[in-house]
Amino acid sequence: MEQPVRRWLVDISGWNPSEDEFSSLVSLLPQHEHSAISRFIKFEDRKRAYVSRLLQYSLVHEVLGIHFHKIIINRTIEGKPYLKNGQDMLMNFNFNVSHHGNYVGIVSEPVCPVGLDIVSIHIPRHEPALELVKNFSSYFTNLEWGKIMNAGSSDDIFSDFLRCWSLKEAFVKALGAGLGYGLHRQLWQRGLQELLRVIKEP
Repeated sequence: MEQPVRRWLVDISGWNPSEDEFSSLVSLLPQHEHSAISRFIKFEDRKRAYVSRLLQYSLVHEVLGIHFHKIIINRTIEGKPYLKNGQDMLMNFNFNVSHHGNYVGIVSEPVCPVGLDIVSIHIPRHEPALELVKNFSSYFTNLEWGKIMNAGSSDDIFSDFLRCWSLKEAFVKALGAGLGYGLHRQLWQRGLQELLRVIKEP
């Protein structure tokens, strides 16, 4: 069995299949995955969804050695993917995926719950970044919000906001709890050597 810890990131910006080529590739996935891809209207969104599914099956196959056609991946009510078969190999094996912009990623862990959230930082020009950020103040603790708003320029504030938001999303995805868990219940702080720690508030 392969080492079960994985960190894969794929840049799809240079992949431009034709519609026919893409449909042919999607047809190789299990039937129940097709609708999860085709539901997206934009072709770029369908590409990300396809690569996300492909990474999941590829990771399970490589780590656990299960044949592609025997892999059964389900999702919780909150949307976290999990392996339905093969738990006897690694009881706590779990993985998580995310995609945004040009990137699709997947991570896996044999013991600890794992979550991933990818965000491409694009400073909005059609709307003041500061005004956009203020709409999400209720999702942050007072300490987090103070650090975000004092990050510096408007662009710095927006970047810090996205960074902290992404950390919160990844944590909730690791729990498999969904956004109903309450992003404001987490407190993210920078520690020694730029490591990050999270404190769950009651």
